[in-house]
Amino acid sequence: MIALGAIETRPSPDEVLASGEYPLTRRDLTEIAAMIYSDAGIYLNDSKASLVYSRLSKHIRALGLRGFKDYVALVSSPEGAAARREMLSHLTTNFTRFYRENHHFEHLRDEVLPGLIARAKAGGRVRIWSAACSDGQEPYSIALTVLSLLPNAADYDFKILATDIDPKILAAARAGIYDENATETMTPAMRKQWFREVDVGGRRKLQIDERVKRLITFNELNLMGQWPFKGNFDVIFCRNVVIYFDEPTQVKIWSRFASLLPEGGHLYIGHSERVSGEPKHLFDNIGITTYRFCGKNAGRKA
Repeated sequence: MIALGAIETRPSPDEVLASGEYPLTRRDLTEIAAMIYSDAGIYLNDSKASLVYSRLSKHIRALGLRGFKDYVALVSSPEGAAARREMLSHLTTNFTRFYRENHHFEHLRDEVLPGLIARAKAGGRVRIWSAACSDGQEPYSIALTVLSLLPNAADYDFKILATDIDPKILAAARAGIYDENATETMTPAMRKQWFREVDVGGRRKLQIDERVKRLITFNELNLMGQWPFKGNFDVIFCRNVVIYFDEPTQVKIWSRFASLLPEGGHLYIGHSERVSGEPKHLFDNIGITTYRFCGKNAGRKA
């Protein structure tokens, strides 16, 4: 019941949420948010207006458009399919580093890999998935952890799949070329063993060794789309990605991961993430953002 004299107001769709060279209205943001949610499951609200403005305004200028209204019209049209893919690249976050959240790699090395290596040596199949690999530093860290225990891992059926939604960042991952400061988390001996110096446009860079690359396959994959996998993964890394999804989408992703893990398989997630909803009954939380899948019927009443 509304008190006498009270006026119910709604936010104006034409309210400017971020201004500068091209004013960004609530209507613009709402349409951009709907597209990015449909395409990638990423949830944007008014609080992200400044981020959207800063990441897309240069793109608008490069396209020679007059502002966000024209931009929204373009990326909503069939003719704007390429620009829409560019929009997704601009709005996804690709911060990463080698051995980020190192406790995951320590757990992988000490608790998980010994059993998987024994299986590989006995002729078995081992699969690890880096589900949002960005520029490759996560899957390369996984591969280096494997190689520290099994230097000839490439001789066995031991594979790492690395996927990301952004084809541009995947190209960088496949190249495996990094600024020297990207390897600050490694010892000088590791850098010497696994990287070589290359010149890129007159700048000194480091490129990862082909022996590391041989363990990894990079593929484009949208976590909101089809997952064309034929078998299970023993380990899944999906860190600092699901935090950008709303709760229903997060629950869906946790359930889909559960469907790909065998009993005893491991899931590593980001420092601000927690497995939630019904799927949390399928996992044991065994460490900091570290989970072990305990079976399809775990936690269910008979």
